[in-house]
Amino acid sequence: MSTYPKYRYPEPVRIENRRWPDRVISKPPVWASVDLRDGNQALPEPMSPEHKLEYFNMLVRIGFKEIEVAFPSASADDFNFVRMLIEQNLIPDDVRISVLTQARRHLIDRTIESLRGVKQAIAHCYVPTSDLHGRFVFGHNRDEVRQMAIDGTRMVREAIEREGLTGRVAYEFSPEEFTDSDLDFVVDLSCAVKETWGPSTPESFILNLPATVERRPPNQYADMIELFCRKYPYLAETALSIHAHNDQGCAVAASELALLAGATRVEGTIFGHGERTGNLDLAVLALNFESRGISTGLRFDNLPEIVRIVERNSGIEVHPRHPYAGDLVFTAFSGSHQDAIRKGLEHRAEISDFFQQGWKVPYLHLDPADVGRQYEKLIRINSQSGKGGVVYVLEKEFGIFPPKTMHPEIGQVVQKFVDEAGGEIDSKVLREIFYRNFVNIEGRYRMDDYHRASVGDRSGADFCWFIDGEKYDLSGQGNGPLSAVVHALKGSGLMPFFKLEDFSERSLGKDADARAMAFVGLRCGNDPDHSALVYGAGEHSNIDRAAIAALVSAMNRAVAKGVFVK
Repeated sequence: MSTYPKYRYPEPVRIENRRWPDRVISKPPVWASVDLRDGNQALPEPMSPEHKLEYFNMLVRIGFKEIEVAFPSASADDFNFVRMLIEQNLIPDDVRISVLTQARRHLIDRTIESLRGVKQAIAHCYVPTSDLHGRFVFGHNRDEVRQMAIDGTRMVREAIEREGLTGRVAYEFSPEEFTDSDLDFVVDLSCAVKETWGPSTPESFILNLPATVERRPPNQYADMIELFCRKYPYLAETALSIHAHNDQGCAVAASELALLAGATRVEGTIFGHGERTGNLDLAVLALNFESRGISTGLRFDNLPEIVRIVERNSGIEVHPRHPYAGDLVFTAFSGSHQDAIRKGLEHRAEISDFFQQGWKVPYLHLDPADVGRQYEKLIRINSQSGKGGVVYVLEKEFGIFPPKTMHPEIGQVVQKFVDEAGGEIDSKVLREIFYRNFVNIEGRYRMDDYHRASVGDRSGADFCWFIDGEKYDLSGQGNGPLSAVVHALKGSGLMPFFKLEDFSERSLGKDADARAMAFVGLRCGNDPDHSALVYGAGEHSNIDRAAIAALVSAMNRAVAKGVFVK
C-alpha cells in the first residue's frame, strides 16, 4: 500500500523578481477560436457540416481572425468541411483557418492535403511533453519526445512545400500539458522546433503553451509563462499563445494572468465548450476586457442571438448564471439590489462625473445594452416580495409557458398562498399550487366518451357532457377539435354565455412520451358586456384532449369564482 499522499500542492515555479503582477493589460491578444475542433469534439453529438458552417459564420461575424476548424485526418467529415470552406470560397480574406494534426507522417500529409488551394491558414501540430503523457501514455522518454517534435515539424514543413503552400500556411506547435511538464525541457524542445521550422515572424510561427489539464493555480501558470519568456531566445520571431482548460474552474483567471506574463495570443471557445469542464470561455474573457475599457475587436453586441446559435448547433444550453450570456445575469431578485440599481440608473450623470467614467451602476459592472440585453427585475416568490418570478420559474424549471394574459391570475393565486403560509416557497411547491388551481380542474362540468370525427374539411366531435352529474349527448363541428366542442356546447342551450378568447398549447418535454399542456381563456358570465376572463389549463398525452381539458378547467374555475351560473 502506497504511503504517498493522494494529492500534493503543485511545486512552486522558482522565479525571481516576477514582473507580471505589476503589469496592466492595455491591448487585446490575438483571439483564436477552437470551437469547431476542440469544442466540437467534446459534444455528445458532434456538429454536422451544416451546423459547423453556421457556427463558422457566427465566429466570423463576432470578429475572430483565427479559427481552428477541424482535425482533417480524423474523419471524412472534418476533411470535407475544410475542403468546402476553401473550394466554395467561404473564408473571408482576413481570416485564417487552422487545422490540427498529430506528429505522424500520414496524418500530417492528409492534414496539409486538406488545405490545398487555401489563401492563408495555420497547420497546428502537437506532441505530449509531460512525463505523465510521454512516458506512461506513449512509452517515450524525453529524448524520444523531443525527436518526435522535431520530426513532426519537419514533416509539416515538407508537406506544405509539396503542396505549394509555403508562405501561405503558418505553423503552430503545442507542447501538450505544458503546465505539467519540466519547464527547461519544454524550452529546449521549443527551441529545437523553432530551429527546425526556420526563420519566422510572429505571424508565421506560433508556440502554444497549454494548460491541457488544469492542475496548477492561475498564478503558477503565469509564473511558467514569464519564466518561459525569459529562457526562450526567439520571442521576437514567435507568437506566444495560451490554451487553458477549466478543470478547476480557473481558466479565465489563469488566462488573464498568463497574458500579463507575456502571452500574446489566446485560444478558447465561446461559452467554454470543450472536453471535461471545457476550455477557456472567450466570451467571458473578452467581455471582462471590454468592461475595463480595453477594446477587443470582437462583437458581442447581439449576445442573445449568439446564445441561440451556440445552443442550437451544440445541443448544450447556456447556464442561466453564465457570466454575461445567462438569462439571469442582468436580473435582480433582491429588493435591496433592485432599489440600488434603480437609484444608480437615475443618477447616472452624477455618478459619471464623480467617477469620471460613462458606466458605473450598482450590481451591474457592464451595461446590459452592450451585449443586446436589458436590466430586468424579478421578484422572488415569498410573502414579502410578491409574484413577479412565478411564471419565470414555471417556464425555466418545468417548461410550462402560460399566455401573458394569464400571468396576473397565476400571480394572485400564488401570492394568496405565500401570504397565508409565510416564508418562501420552492419551485416544487409552486408547481403544485399551479396544478391544484389551474390544471384539469374538476367541478360542475365533466366530459366523457369523446370521439373525434371528420366532416369534409371540418372537424366533428361526439361526446357525453355532464352537468352536476346529469348526462347529455352532444355533437358539434368546427375548424378543429376544440372548436367543434365549443360549438356543440354553445348550441346545446345548456350553458351560460361564454366566449373562447385565448387558446395556446405546448409540449411538455421533447421525448416520444412527452405530454401536452393547453391553456384556454374564457369570457364568461350572464352579462356579455361585463364578462370576466377566466383561465384554465389541461394536461393530457393527446394534444386535442389537453385543449378540451383546459376548456373544462376554465369553466369549472369560472363556476368556483361565481361568474358562470345558469
